[in-house]
Amino acid sequence: MEKLYFIPGSQDLYGRECLQSVREDCHKMTDFLNEKLGDVIRIELLPTVETSEICVEDMKKVMVDDDCVGVITWMHTFSPAKMWIKGLQLLQKPLLHLHTQANEKLPYDSIDMDFMNLNQAAHGDREYGFILAKLGIRHEVVAGFYQHEAVIEKIRRFAQVAKAIGLSHRTRVATFGNNMRDVAVTDGNRLECEIKYGWEVKYWGIGEIADLAGQVTDDEIDAKMADYESRYTMATDNVKAVRTQARYQIAFEKFIAANGVTAFTDNFQDLHGLSQLPGLAAQDLMAKGIGFGPEGDYKISAFSSVLMKMAEGRKGATGFIEDYTYDLTPGHELELASHMLEVPASFAATRPEIQVHPLGIGGKDDPARLVFDGVTGDGIQCTLIDLGDHFRIICADIELVKQPQPMPKLPVARIMYRHKPNFEIGTAAWCYAGGAHHSVVSTALKREDIALFAKLTGTELVTIGDDTTEADLAKM
Repeated sequence: MEKLYFIPGSQDLYGRECLQSVREDCHKMTDFLNEKLGDVIRIELLPTVETSEICVEDMKKVMVDDDCVGVITWMHTFSPAKMWIKGLQLLQKPLLHLHTQANEKLPYDSIDMDFMNLNQAAHGDREYGFILAKLGIRHEVVAGFYQHEAVIEKIRRFAQVAKAIGLSHRTRVATFGNNMRDVAVTDGNRLECEIKYGWEVKYWGIGEIADLAGQVTDDEIDAKMADYESRYTMATDNVKAVRTQARYQIAFEKFIAANGVTAFTDNFQDLHGLSQLPGLAAQDLMAKGIGFGPEGDYKISAFSSVLMKMAEGRKGATGFIEDYTYDLTPGHELELASHMLEVPASFAATRPEIQVHPLGIGGKDDPARLVFDGVTGDGIQCTLIDLGDHFRIICADIELVKQPQPMPKLPVARIMYRHKPNFEIGTAAWCYAGGAHHSVVSTALKREDIALFAKLTGTELVTIGDDTTEADLAKM
């Protein structure tokens, strides 16, 4: 299981008895946090930093442990910060500075200098905060008594974001085909993505999938069809088309396993060797946590994989969506977000149907796809764009709503939402910020999660929501 290392700080000025008390308190804190956060992360205590040598050894262990996704630090007593410098310079994983105490309340009737010297977080954490600022280390500060629910939830958020950043540095995107011809926002600098976020973006010809698909057996397809029928309603007589999607999905799964891939793209302009555009196959893979981007959009493919990891264990849906069309009824403006095929089944409000219909682009056979109406509730819409000299994340608060009327002639997944604070400001802000038409929508994540990811990765963030005003548009 993924872990956070907990590294407390102190020094030897007050003797070994004081250091023993520090250790005992830190064991209690570690046990408590593991009890509260064990469903998300495991926390492991490392030796108390008393010298620069201990700090270096602690940080070396952090960096070579593949299960470790980040670090929690806390200065129980005063901890001279020069001895943290060499260790912190080795740290390349997310850092949480927990500004807390072992005790919630002061023992007013018995407090003495021994108590003051032992419980010096107000002193030690300020010294430590200075060196983090001096070194320019991105980090999160959580302040408050460690047993308070608000503090626990902030540590939980950090853990989930740290896990997502850990996945980000292991992300490998398989791009089958290149970027859609003449489209700008889905293109960008793949090398910079790897430098910034750790995303390895690698090209393979779609023929790799076609070859694997040709090797899939009827027994394998039968098993995949049984799996489909256990989760989806078969609403087509064109079983052959559905079996073709099953064949493609099995091929993708074999390729993903063999190549350590966590996300992929395809492109309807490059399907040589395939008779259909992968629709149902892509939808089902996304529902299983595999990132996806259509038309060669490697950024949204990787970003969706990372955000699905961040949302792991939370209630709600997270995945790729495309902005499509509007209902501009005054005062009731809505967006219909969908795609020609590939919206993950995790957004389904009811049991999805497998249907087969013509596809107006690509010049291929009618593809099978999942058709459903979307979930409702508050959510966020996020995208990541490449502006040449830097990356930008745009995160907008939205409300997913039930479709006002049936859409019997629209055979795709249908997700509808209301922009905040309203249509005029929300969509204008998205356009001013350069927001892409491909995005990740989540009813599990909040703006605060994305803000923490942006902070820890050093990414510019533009947020849109109820607090966005017309005056803000003039500043974009």
